[in-house]
Amino acid sequence: MAQLQLKKLEKTYPNGFKAVHGVDLEIRDGEFMVFVGPSGCAKSTILRMIAGLESITGGELLIGGKVVNNLPAKQRGIAMVFQNYALYPHMKVYENLAFGLKLAGVSKSEIDTRVREAARLLEMEHLLDRYPKQLSGGQAQRVAVGRAIVKHPEVFLFDEPLSNLDAKLRASMRVRLTELHRTLRERGQPSTVIYVTHDQVEAMTMGERICVLKDGEIQQVDTPTALYDRPANVFVAGFIGSPEMNIRPATIDGNGTQFVLGNTVLPVPEKHVARIQGHKTVKFGLRPEHITAGGYTETPVHKVEGTLRFMEHMGSEVYVHFSLGDVPMTARIPSDQLKDLASKTRGDTHTFGLQLGSCHAFDTDTGINLFL
Repeated sequence: MAQLQLKKLEKTYPNGFKAVHGVDLEIRDGEFMVFVGPSGCAKSTILRMIAGLESITGGELLIGGKVVNNLPAKQRGIAMVFQNYALYPHMKVYENLAFGLKLAGVSKSEIDTRVREAARLLEMEHLLDRYPKQLSGGQAQRVAVGRAIVKHPEVFLFDEPLSNLDAKLRASMRVRLTELHRTLRERGQPSTVIYVTHDQVEAMTMGERICVLKDGEIQQVDTPTALYDRPANVFVAGFIGSPEMNIRPATIDGNGTQFVLGNTVLPVPEKHVARIQGHKTVKFGLRPEHITAGGYTETPVHKVEGTLRFMEHMGSEVYVHFSLGDVPMTARIPSDQLKDLASKTRGDTHTFGLQLGSCHAFDTDTGINLFL
């Protein structure tokens, strides 16, 4: 059993800097959990505390129901894959995979079985006789993962393992790591995975649940779909999603029935009117895909006149940047739905449709989502 529990976990450095502020989190047995957040949010620090590479200055860390605060790293049943892979340059791939097992006193026959099994899982049997300098970045990354697999750990820790790869290779390795986790589960060898990244695309595509961190505190823990559709606060709303949510200051008028963004008046969805009573200002939020460039949706829209700024062609879709008065907005439009907008240039006006049934309102002071 590899359930992890973080109870009021804290990290304070000798100089007094507090990096982790009482984190409470339960990671289920066999779950693929992703820690995501901007640089400096303490996601790697928490990972290293779990691994035993960083001391815990407050709270408790439990693995399988056992407090392990003072347990040495090698006794925690954990394998960690680092950003730089840390392969031994003078050893062939086979020896790199086997080295940790040799130190642990595992028999030669068992080492050979485990190494070749890991090589098959990661489709790198043909690499076993190569040295690290003969490997591509993706191959070296697979060897680093294989070195963790052979240990048969209960918990895998990944610290931004794909950040050194190019975009195409990162995409393929995301799929490979996700499939590896599911394969091990199907074989009856479920392992709990904690994966750290600053890339929200990696988080959304890989995690069964995602823990969003900011300044050493948890902002929200939920499934990718729930985080995207129901962000708990303005930080999560702005961090998750690409392009990011349109979040703009707005005043509340008309007895709490209207958003006012600059000179643009938008009706508050009737189902949410009661939730913003008493608020004079909010932060209005609307995702780019909830803005249309014409009559291409069965969802009710509120039509507004916008001034075109520029367009980013992304292949199957276009990011359309426009302004409502002096309020900048971004729409994500499928390429086959541009029609007359495609012929327009900077400064031209166009009618956009806002799907206000999908909008959000965040408290100006606390950032909490008022529509949840």
